[in-house]
Amino acid sequence: MLIKVLGSAAGGGFPQWNCNGPQSRAVRGGDGAYKARTQSSIAVSADGKHWVLFNASPDIGQQIRDNSELHPKADGPLRNTPINAVVVTNGDVDHIAGLLTIRERQAFNLYGSPVVLDVLAANSIFNVLNPDYVKRIEMPLNKEVALDGPDCPLGIRIEMFPVPGKIPLFQEVEGQSLEDMMKLEGATVGLKFWSDGSAAPESAPVYYIPGCAEVDEALALRIKGADMVLFDGTVFTDTEMPDQGLMHKTGARMGHLDMSGPGGSLRAFEPLDVARKIFIHINNSNPVLDENSDERRAVEAAGWEVSYDGMEIEV
Repeated sequence: MLIKVLGSAAGGGFPQWNCNGPQSRAVRGGDGAYKARTQSSIAVSADGKHWVLFNASPDIGQQIRDNSELHPKADGPLRNTPINAVVVTNGDVDHIAGLLTIRERQAFNLYGSPVVLDVLAANSIFNVLNPDYVKRIEMPLNKEVALDGPDCPLGIRIEMFPVPGKIPLFQEVEGQSLEDMMKLEGATVGLKFWSDGSAAPESAPVYYIPGCAEVDEALALRIKGADMVLFDGTVFTDTEMPDQGLMHKTGARMGHLDMSGPGGSLRAFEPLDVARKIFIHINNSNPVLDENSDERRAVEAAGWEVSYDGMEIEV
């Protein structure tokens, strides 16, 4: 099974289009310690021919252009694609806006939790995904499902499970508490996926959790001893955005766990014996984007990798 990181940044990408923070300035200026990044999405294939997108970022058009595996076959019909399915993990703009780019009467299956599919159904702009071509498939939580394309099985099994997280920003109501925003089970999910042996040798499961507010007991038990986890790396410290003058919101207020705090991901993962740990969905404020920073050295010393656009992972 092959995993390609199409986009490794959080919402807005890196550099963010309107951000004049020091790191965004540095990457624009060609500082070799930084890599430009598009918004969070990965592509997965069991056979190298049929692909599934996990999240459709606003940058999906560029990501398809940058990855030849996702191009139409030169000897195929005038319109064709190796993208057979899309799975979305929440209703954030970062993860669903790209659906509007891949709308041109192209057949693929769209998978999501009941909550996230309700978000799409409530926004009429997503009706551009013609139901004659795009089948919306509700995924039950905590149950294994075989992924299919419009015409064939994809050789990948998946389990969608709830993780702590909040509703999308555009659904927030003024005066609503963060606790209330995080009550809706299935608003944010993680994915466990693996090659089922039908299209390629059966693989060990991989966990993809690009948004998460807390490693609670249920999540810790689920991923303990896992071979690989791609995990929310939005912020290094909870207050880094207000501290840098970029934004008034903390990581926690946005529904993201910091890396370094007492309840942060570095400490939470210490007892979990995860063999390979990879941060994804990294905000432009996060100092781990500087490959020469103390923060980057700290996460690498703790056994973590920092994903980048174009990263390939074979399982």
